[in-house]
Amino acid sequence: MSAAARLDLRDSSCPITWVKTRIALERLALGEVLEVWLGEGEPAASVPRTAEEEGHQLVALEPLAAGPGAAIRLLVRKGAPPPALP
Repeated sequence: MSAAARLDLRDSSCPITWVKTRIALERLALGEVLEVWLGEGEPAASVPRTAEEEGHQLVALEPLAAGPGAAIRLLVRKGAPPPALP
């Protein structure tokens, strides 16, 4: 699968990982895919969860590297935002 954009956030921590991911998603058209490289731990757990909560679709979540400096590769398809609460 080809991504429209790629972010390498392996050296970033939360909440900046989500802030940068969200900005990148805002620049994409509906349905385009963003590839994000994240460090293990909190970023790997919170960015995919928050993306889904914001109405985006997780396409893949897989190891990018193992051992020291381990990372994950996230593919997320831009979706429509969830409806606003009344």
